[in-house]
Amino acid sequence: MSTLPRLNGIIRALEAGQHSFSLFAPCEVETAVELQGSNYDGIVFEGEHRGWDIKALRDSMQYLLNRGQIAKAGHAPSVTPTARIPANGVEKNQFLAKQALDVGCYGVVFPHISTVEEAYNAVAACRYPRLKDKPLYEPAGIRGDGPMQATRYWGVTQQEYYERADVWPLAPKGEILVVLQIEDTSGIENLPQILKNVPGIGAILIGEGDLSQELGYARQTEHKVVLDAMAQVVSVCKQHKVIVGHPHVTAANAERVIAEGYRYLMCAAPRSFATLDSARKLAER
Repeated sequence: MSTLPRLNGIIRALEAGQHSFSLFAPCEVETAVELQGSNYDGIVFEGEHRGWDIKALRDSMQYLLNRGQIAKAGHAPSVTPTARIPANGVEKNQFLAKQALDVGCYGVVFPHISTVEEAYNAVAACRYPRLKDKPLYEPAGIRGDGPMQATRYWGVTQQEYYERADVWPLAPKGEILVVLQIEDTSGIENLPQILKNVPGIGAILIGEGDLSQELGYARQTEHKVVLDAMAQVVSVCKQHKVIVGHPHVTAANAERVIAEGYRYLMCAAPRSFATLDSARKLAER
C-alpha cells in the first residue's frame, strides 16, 4: 500500500478539525500565478458562471504549481485545485466531473443539489465503479477510467492514484472532496435525507445568492430571512456531523460566520488576502 502523505490541503485542514480557506477564481493563468504562493488551502476554479473551458482549467492548474514548493514538500501544490462544474444537480452531467478529475483536480463543487437522487449522482460521478461485494461500494461509482493526466499532475503511479482517487471522508485515504451546494428551499427541506442516505459528501456549501433570490431578498445576504434559512442548513449539517461551508466570507462577517460553525470558508474575492489573513486569525482563537 502507498505511504503517500495527505495530498489534498483542504482535506488536510478539515481532517485535523481546523477551518479550511478557499476561494472561487477564474480559470486564468495570471490568477493561478498570483495564488500559487498564497496562504489559501485551496481554490475552486469557477466553471459555472464563467463558462466551462477544460483547457483553461488544465493550464491554470499547471501555473498553480511551484517547483520550489514541490521540491521541499513533495507531490502536491500547496494550494489545492478543485473546480465548480456548470451543470446543476438536476442536469446530472457526470462527464463534467469526470473531466475535472481527469486533469488532476482534487475535488468538485456541484451547484444546485436539491434531492437525494441528485446528491447520490454527484458523489457517484467522483468514484470509480466497484462490484457490490467490495468495501465502500455505495454510492456506486460511475466515473470512467482515464486517469493518465491526473496521475502525472498528482505525481503518483497509476496504482497509487487508484488507492487515493476516492471520496473523503467515506474513504479515509481519499483525496477527492465532493462539495454539494444547497441553493434553494427544496434542498434545505431534503437536506436531512441527503445527509442520511448519501455517504461520501465532503462538505455542504450554501449558495446564498440563489437562495436569497428564491426567498425574495435578492443578494440581501444579511437579511434575517436569508440568515435563518442558512442557519437551518448549519443545524442539519451539525446533526449529521457533515462540514458546512460559507460562500462569501468577508472582513465584515468573518467573526460571525466562524462562530456559527462554518468550517469550509470561501473568501469573497480572488485577491482578498487581507480578508484571508484576518479570518485565519479569528479561526485560530
